[in-house]
Amino acid sequence: MELCSIASGSSGNCICVGSDDCHVLIDAGISGKRIENGLNSIDLKTADMQGILITHEHIDHIAGLGVIARRYGIPMYATGETVDAILHTKTVGKIDEALFQVIESEREFTIGDLTIEPVSISHDAADPVAYKIRQQEKNVAVMTDLGTYDDHIVEKLQNVDVLLLEANHDVRMLQAGAYPYPLKQRILGDKGHLSNERSGQLLGKVLHDHLKHIVLGHLSKENNYPELAYETVRLEVELGDNPYKGDDFPMFVAKRDEVSQKIVF
Repeated sequence: MELCSIASGSSGNCICVGSDDCHVLIDAGISGKRIENGLNSIDLKTADMQGILITHEHIDHIAGLGVIARRYGIPMYATGETVDAILHTKTVGKIDEALFQVIESEREFTIGDLTIEPVSISHDAADPVAYKIRQQEKNVAVMTDLGTYDDHIVEKLQNVDVLLLEANHDVRMLQAGAYPYPLKQRILGDKGHLSNERSGQLLGKVLHDHLKHIVLGHLSKENNYPELAYETVRLEVELGDNPYKGDDFPMFVAKRDEVSQKIVF
């Protein structure tokens, strides 16, 4: 299997996951042109994508969806409430409703040789999900846009080989920054986003010997920076109640403006 972040950040998200025989996108939150160029840079074509898995309807996850849908006719998978929310938005233009495949959270489905599990998460959207994808014995999870986590999330991440995990903001930068107070409270709330500290605490609960790669994603441009996210998450792992150290696992931060390195496992 392989995973590559085409873009990851509070301004736009698009992740490619696949096997030798099947590739899908998780979200299309950047321009259609950037998606095309990003896939071309890793020797893939947009037309070869066998599905787009939509986490939720916020613009940083669907900005390029209309263009890609109209240009390529790729099936789009989302929960019913998310589909309704997208169809009622005016930001992505007209989309053929027949392209939508309605899924249910916590119920697996398949695309090609990939088995996909939508995992319900806590975020201020209609019916947000994260995704676990399995191909034979290999598992990858893309877990962003969650204000908090519980034992259910921890359980879902126990057996993954590769994990892309949100580390959205530094709490002190957010509190001292220029965002309006209601927006700060939204981000900090249980339906907002994971801070660097909370990301590291969650990671400390799911580390295991077979976890091959960790990618930190969905960083805020205004309230975080890659080095801070990396070091804070690493420190939280070392402070946590687990036998691991911050350097025990390969970890890097996905970039918002360029394609990140491709992970093959």
